[in-house]
Amino acid sequence: AELARLNREKLKDAKLRQQVRENSLELRELEKKLKSAYVNKERAAQIAEKAALQYEEMRERAQKMKEEYERVIKEESSAELRRNEEKIMYQQELEKQLEEQEKKKQDAYKEFLREKLMIDEIVRKIYEEDQMLLDKMRATQMYIEEFKKEQAIWRRRKLEEMEEENRKITEFANIQRQREEDRMAKVRETEEKKQRLQSMNLQREQQKREELERLRQELYLEEQAETERQKELVRDALRRQRLDLRRTYEEQFAFKQTVQQAVRGEEEAFRQQLLAKFAEDDRVEQMNAQKRRMKQLEHRRAVEKFLEDRRKQFIADKVRHELEERKLDERRQENIRAIVEEERQKLLKEHASKLLGYLPRVSELYCKCFQCSSWKSVFSGIV
Repeated sequence: AELARLNREKLKDAKLRQQVRENSLELRELEKKLKSAYVNKERAAQIAEKAALQYEEMRERAQKMKEEYERVIKEESSAELRRNEEKIMYQQELEKQLEEQEKKKQDAYKEFLREKLMIDEIVRKIYEEDQMLLDKMRATQMYIEEFKKEQAIWRRRKLEEMEEENRKITEFANIQRQREEDRMAKVRETEEKKQRLQSMNLQREQQKREELERLRQELYLEEQAETERQKELVRDALRRQRLDLRRTYEEQFAFKQTVQQAVRGEEEAFRQQLLAKFAEDDRVEQMNAQKRRMKQLEHRRAVEKFLEDRRKQFIADKVRHELEERKLDERRQENIRAIVEEERQKLLKEHASKLLGYLPRVSELYCKCFQCSSWKSVFSGIV
């Protein structure tokens, strides 16, 4: 049992972390800056590739110059030997320079290939992160569906509690009837009519509960595919999620008000039924006026006391439940803030050292992260 509880806590914490990372504006902005840094790095690689192409064109022009130079050497006379020797020296120097340039070109091309491999790996990781983000959205959808089921269970439980209270009220009425059974022998037929009336009332109450149940509206999330930018899709889904959660709360509040109003109506109807029943019993006994008034007053006090005790218990349960909800919400908010900070530090630790020289100059990002001593050395070269 303890292991199962730990597993449930672990799963619950994982779901909460997913929701926090998807809803936190601060974390989304940080991911945007990191992706911008990767784009800057890709742009630098493209510039290096363009420089390599320009160098190749320059080498081809030098080769043509060399061929032209050899043609001129062949056409000149042998009397210009010294000049030819100087030209040969010049040619050797040119060839040496071309070799050096060729070596530099090869080195630059190797560096370009190495950078390209790194960039391809980074792009692959970004794609995997996007896929993980979509998976988290699906997990959030499942979490919301589970929340709907739990709400339905809670509503059914409240209806069962109401039925149990009605059963107790009926049991109380039966006890009163049992005590008066000897005196009601002459009015058996009238009592049977009252029983049929009570059955009809119970049927009407059941119909009311069914009508309340039909008032529930099915929550849904509309996922709108947006192929141009994955990030905008996530924001739209999150906005819809917040609206659905708010709508769920409003529906629960309206449902609660309806149930309370129905309970008050049922209490009043039950009070009138009991008073009418007691009055009928007293008329059957043909009591004198004074004794009948005393008996009616006694019955009214008993009914009022029973209903007052029931209202006090309902209010106490409501206050206790609201207090527990507030404490739970405070703990949840503290947990969310801690998770946001952990996820922000995790993103910076994972990407910042890889993107030195490519991150944008954002003083706000620097001010937040520079408070951590382990990141001072990293961001000192960025801002």
